[in-house]
Amino acid sequence: MRRIATTIAVATVVVATGAMAGGVPALAASHGAKATTASSFYLSLGDSLAQGVQPNDQGVSVETNQGYPDQLFTALHMGNPTLKLVKLGCPGETTGTMINGGICTYSAGSQLKQAAAFLAQHRGHVQLVTIDIGANDLNPCLVLTNLNDIVKCLQGVFPTIQANLTTIMKTLTSISGSSGGPPIIGMAYYDPQLANWLKGTTADKTLAKDSVALAQGFNSLLGGVYKGFGAKVADVFTAFHTAAPFKTRVTLPAFGRVPKAVGYICMYTWMCAAPPVGPNIHANQLGYGVIANTFLNTYLG
Repeated sequence: MRRIATTIAVATVVVATGAMAGGVPALAASHGAKATTASSFYLSLGDSLAQGVQPNDQGVSVETNQGYPDQLFTALHMGNPTLKLVKLGCPGETTGTMINGGICTYSAGSQLKQAAAFLAQHRGHVQLVTIDIGANDLNPCLVLTNLNDIVKCLQGVFPTIQANLTTIMKTLTSISGSSGGPPIIGMAYYDPQLANWLKGTTADKTLAKDSVALAQGFNSLLGGVYKGFGAKVADVFTAFHTAAPFKTRVTLPAFGRVPKAVGYICMYTWMCAAPPVGPNIHANQLGYGVIANTFLNTYLG
C-alpha cells in the first residue's frame, strides 16, 4: 500500500504542476540544451520513455511532462530544492544511435557524448543518472509473427545490444574516475506484447505468453551489463506484474476476465486503448508513475 500511495502522490503533484504538452517542460529543456548553474542535477537518459512520450488525441506520439523522469524529479526535489532535471532522452533511440547519433540533434553529436560532456562539466554535482535503452533495438524482431523467427532474430540482435550497452556504461562510469561518480540506475522493461492476448486467437495468446520469457531474457541481458558496472536496476518488469501466472485473472471493463499480466499492461500503457489513440506501447501517466516509484525505491533502497 505504501508503494501505491507513493505512486499516486507523485502523479498527483505532476498533474497539479502541468498537464500534457507537446514539448518538454522548461526544466527539461531541449535534447541538446545545457543546464543552468544549479547545485545539483538529475540526468535522465534513454529512449522515448525517458521523454515521457504518450499518444495525443489523434494518436500521434508526443513528448510530455508526465513521464517517469518528471515524476521521479518531483519526488526527489522535495528532499533537495536545488535539484534540476535534465532530460536527454531521444524517442526512437537505439543503443547504436545513442553512441553514434542520427535521430535527435545534440550539440556534442550524440546522446552519449552529450551526457559525457554534461557529467564532466558538472562533476560532483549530479545526484542521479537514470537510463532506459535497448527496446528499440528489438523492433525488427517484434514485427515478426512466427515465434521461431522472432527467437532467431533476437539471437542476432542481443549480442549487439550487449556490446553497445557495455560501451555506453563504460563511457558513463569512466567520467568521474577515482573521485566516484553519481549513482546510475538502469531499467528493466515491461512487455507491451502481452496485449496480443486480447486479439483472441490461439496464435496471439501463445505469442503473448511466450513474450514474457523473451522479455525476461532481454532484461537479464540488460541487467547483467548494468550490474557489471556497479549500477542498480529498477525492476519495472516486476512492478508491471509481467510474470504473473496466466491462470491468475483480473477483470477489465471492456474485455472481461483476462490474465493479470495482460490486465496491468492495459492499465499502465496505451496498448489496449481504442484507435486512434491506441494501441501504443508507451506508458500512460499512471504507468509512468509506477515506473517513477520503482526508480525511487531502487534509489532509496
